[in-house]
Amino acid sequence: MPGRKAHTPMNTIPQTTSSEELKDWIAAGSDVVVLDVRSAAEFESLHIKGSYNVPLPLLAEHTEELAAKLDTKVVLVCQSGVRATEAKTNLASVGFGNAHVLAGGVPAYKQAGGRTVEGSKRWDLERQVRMAAGSLVIAGLAGGKFLSPQIRTVAGAIGAGLTFSAATNTCAMGKALAKMPWNKTGNEPTRASVLAQLPPKKS
Repeated sequence: MPGRKAHTPMNTIPQTTSSEELKDWIAAGSDVVVLDVRSAAEFESLHIKGSYNVPLPLLAEHTEELAAKLDTKVVLVCQSGVRATEAKTNLASVGFGNAHVLAGGVPAYKQAGGRTVEGSKRWDLERQVRMAAGSLVIAGLAGGKFLSPQIRTVAGAIGAGLTFSAATNTCAMGKALAKMPWNKTGNEPTRASVLAQLPPKKS
């Protein structure tokens, strides 16, 4: 499109960066934007100082518009790397290839001595997924024994879902849990607020 700066060519090869490397980039004043794709509640609980909260569902819905605001190196962070990797795939799909996934997520960065901001403690989404999946499996097995054998299919369905999540590096249960009230805050990011807070392009 005339007048619009071209994105970096698509790169489908996973790009990761370590906590130490990110610390060095920030300390050196490098042009780097850190996007935290966890839920607002997780971000409120603990986040990297100076990072921007762009929950994965919001990024997925407005990928092209958000990518158009980025003209520098981007580091995507979450709790473990799964959601950040999915966000990188979304950005790559619209031609933005200068995105890196922070290995180990926010916990690894904090453990490495990186500067973080802490708020009220909440369970991260990955922990909620493990609890929900485990509880459903136990309920399915117990229901199959005491109520009806057919209820055991719940445990099988959960197992199949977890296998699919691992194979595709996505998590439908996590996305569903992210919409629950306890994962919301009074300051939920929106398309308008995210676009407004991102740093202006250099040119």
